[in-house]
Amino acid sequence: VQLQALGGGLVQAGGSLRLSCVVSGFTLNYYTIGWFRQAPGKEREGVSCINSSGGLTYYTDSVKGRFTISRDYASNTLYLQMTSLKPEDTAVYYCAGRDLGSATINPSGYDYWGQGTQVTVSS
Repeated sequence: VQLQALGGGLVQAGGSLRLSCVVSGFTLNYYTIGWFRQAPGKEREGVSCINSSGGLTYYTDSVKGRFTISRDYASNTLYLQMTSLKPEDTAVYYCAGRDLGSATINPSGYDYWGQGTQVTVSS
């Protein structure tokens, strides 16, 4: 199982980025998959997740209305469209998959993790 997060970078406040997570070793049809982030000196936090059917999505309050999670079954890829970025969104962003249980943005519920991609938002 491999998850590869891509698309991070440096952006000014108010800007946008789209993160991608290419998944191999399992198909998104059967897994809840989500985005998480960890800022320096802080614990990893859940940002958003989408359930196996794609019918349910969850967002942490601080990103609601600004971030959108989506998935493409054909390419087995997860996306996170981030708009109106703020300096407090600066973190390493990770994607992860969960094979049992309901959708959650609690990081402890995830079994498979990719390496992170750095997102830096300048003020």
